[in-house]
Amino acid sequence: MRRTVSADIAFTTVAGATQVALLIAVAQAPGLPIDDSLTVTLDGADVEVVEVGGPHHGIMHLVQLDAGTPRGGKVRIGYRAEVDGDPLEAIERAPEPSTVDLLTYLRPSRYAESDRLLPTACREFGKLHGLELINAVGSYVNRRLAYVPGSSRFTDGAVETLLHAASVCRDYAHLVVALLRGLDVPARLSAVYAPGLTPMDFHAVAEAWVEGHWHVVDATRLAPRASLLRISTGRDAADTAFLSRYGAGLIMRPQIVTATVDGHLPVEDPDAAVRLP
Repeated sequence: MRRTVSADIAFTTVAGATQVALLIAVAQAPGLPIDDSLTVTLDGADVEVVEVGGPHHGIMHLVQLDAGTPRGGKVRIGYRAEVDGDPLEAIERAPEPSTVDLLTYLRPSRYAESDRLLPTACREFGKLHGLELINAVGSYVNRRLAYVPGSSRFTDGAVETLLHAASVCRDYAHLVVALLRGLDVPARLSAVYAPGLTPMDFHAVAEAWVEGHWHVVDATRLAPRASLLRISTGRDAADTAFLSRYGAGLIMRPQIVTATVDGHLPVEDPDAAVRLP
């Protein structure tokens, strides 16, 4: 399956800022053959981009900007990739998670407060296990929440999501992760490109470690899981943001994300076991 993805992100640094550091997570994680490019410009001039490592073999890029102008600097990030190959082969080559990884994904985290949702998880799913459990959690979150762009705050965690019942993809994923961790199932969040997603944007899904593998849980059910491309993986959105800035505020402009496949999209079966390369 050949997939083509892109991201165009534009913003202005706050006027008067001097040194600005940007950590960018838009590159597709290794695992499949890829032809990609990343450019960053400041006021139309190219700036140096340094590739740095990320969790689970992900790729992040660090950019240091000298944006000390009275009016602020105009920054544009452009990423393009064509990805090919057999996802199943990439999955089979992936290293096994370490004991530390699995223990980390059992603990409460910034946006996945599994300790606070433990009673809910036990009441709703306490008798289920394995794939049956993760499918039931995905269905529960899908029923409880309405997908409403702009309805949640970037500070909202899983508890606020359950109370507000109107959310976006990262909130769905946080609630899935928190409920699963509450039942002692290692769970994590992955940022992905999602061909077929409507509205198109960066997407977030949960992954749960059951029956010896990481399985994808996308409670939004907005895109076929078999077409997803991993960008970054971590405890929650604090580890997987597409852009982190240090040293100055930013004024974001509209961003454009695309993700397509050659031919027809895979047919999605919500109850099928799907793994992400």
